[in-house]
Amino acid sequence: MKKPINKPLPGHKNGDMQANPYLCIAPDVKLGKNVKFSKFINLYGCEVGDETKIGAFVEIQKNAKVGKRCKISSHTFICEGVTIEDEVFVGHNVTFVNDSFPRATSKTGALQTEQDWKVEVTLVKRGASIGSGATILSKVVIGENALIGAGSVVTSDVPANAIVAGNPGRVVRFFESK
Repeated sequence: MKKPINKPLPGHKNGDMQANPYLCIAPDVKLGKNVKFSKFINLYGCEVGDETKIGAFVEIQKNAKVGKRCKISSHTFICEGVTIEDEVFVGHNVTFVNDSFPRATSKTGALQTEQDWKVEVTLVKRGASIGSGATILSKVVIGENALIGAGSVVTSDVPANAIVAGNPGRVVRFFESK
């Protein structure tokens, strides 16, 4: 296993790492240009697009993708199987889920491994906003420019331009056309 990056990242100034000494970014992470980091970041096997800002205590797992010019607020968990397109806002403490029926053990009683389950995907389309404390279950698509209210639990697809709130999340209304 390679050591995490402990020097300035490509496209970043020498002072960046001194201002952010607690970054854990694995060598297999694909970073765009001018990505901004707070402290206590954990990234491995993922992709992050140009000019995205990642807040403190964020984890982005392998095979997750975050687009360009996104803002990922603090304490957010983006798991394997999540794709976030460009210009998406993710509020504080948002949790994505990639398993509809999680279990600790397999049928034999042994702790599960990656071979015992299949990653379920989630897609957040361009320009969407997800409020703080929301939970996004697997196998959903959040449409372009949709707005997910704080604390909502998204259990099904969200249409483009919809405003969703509650548990389970329901469409409250749509943004008016410009």
